[in-house]
Amino acid sequence: MTNHAGIPFKPSVLQEQNPAWAQEFEAMLRAYEQAGGKASVLQMPRVASAVISANRVLAVNLIAGVDIQTEEMERGVRAHITVAPGTKVDYPVHLCFGMTAEEGVQEILPVFEIGAGAEIGFLAHCTFPNAVDLKHIMDARIHVHPNGTMRYSEAHYHGPHGGIEVLPTTHAQVDEGGRLEVEFNLIHGRVGRMEIQFEADVAAWGVVELVSKAYGSGDDEIVVHEVVRLNGEGARGLAKTRAAVRDRAVSSVYTTAEGNAPGAVGHMDCTEIVRGEAMARNVPTVVVRDDQARVTHEAAIGSVGKRELETLMARGLDEDEAVDIIIRGMLR
Repeated sequence: MTNHAGIPFKPSVLQEQNPAWAQEFEAMLRAYEQAGGKASVLQMPRVASAVISANRVLAVNLIAGVDIQTEEMERGVRAHITVAPGTKVDYPVHLCFGMTAEEGVQEILPVFEIGAGAEIGFLAHCTFPNAVDLKHIMDARIHVHPNGTMRYSEAHYHGPHGGIEVLPTTHAQVDEGGRLEVEFNLIHGRVGRMEIQFEADVAAWGVVELVSKAYGSGDDEIVVHEVVRLNGEGARGLAKTRAAVRDRAVSSVYTTAEGNAPGAVGHMDCTEIVRGEAMARNVPTVVVRDDQARVTHEAAIGSVGKRELETLMARGLDEDEAVDIIIRGMLR
């Protein structure tokens, strides 16, 4: 059997006898590509991966040192992802979450355990191409053990209707010398309503870097809550947000960075672009509990640059097209 891209895969006997499973798997592969993923990667034996549609686990591929255990629930899936200590993974783990239906609720409850000294990346694509009345809830727990490294990049595609509510929550613990990099992208299709909640506690010499990018239109709503607590000596943290809103969309970014130990260094960086009747706000909170810690913040909210706009319009683009190109360039 092959998928729509001509890539062979080996379903179980039960799955092979179930046409509904095959159709759902095909639909998720198409949706995965709409979100920016490559379906062929999900079929490579050397790449760990998982494909989850609504509350069904359609496929899981494991490699040495990476274990993915899943449990189907009434409204979603629990997943426990463990990376063995010292494991170095050459290719990112590919995760596909989503629903092809117009209505419903999906709840994803992942736990990531990154062993001491391990190094791994994740590419997650969350896709809801037909969303009219959907809710996607994610409650993630991340633990990066001493000197471990985890890089996680998540891209969303919600289709043209804006009929979706996305509520991701993450609680992260980074142990001594560990590193966690998280990037969230929602720049294609409508946002709907999205509220990101992220909290991280960082031990001595650990590093956390958070990057959030979103582009809202219509009556979309973007809300970002981030808290980074630098609890150990020499801990470092960066929270970087890039958001653009137009029409009647609203963007609100609330960021807190705490310097709680000697040599801790934190920085918050927020840039938001506003067009039409949209509104953007940024509320930074700086907390320092040690006189040898340092936390800084910079923010810019406004429209696109006049010179950039005039340059593009001089090349034949109308104003809306020029603004869109400038905004997408900033988000990339």
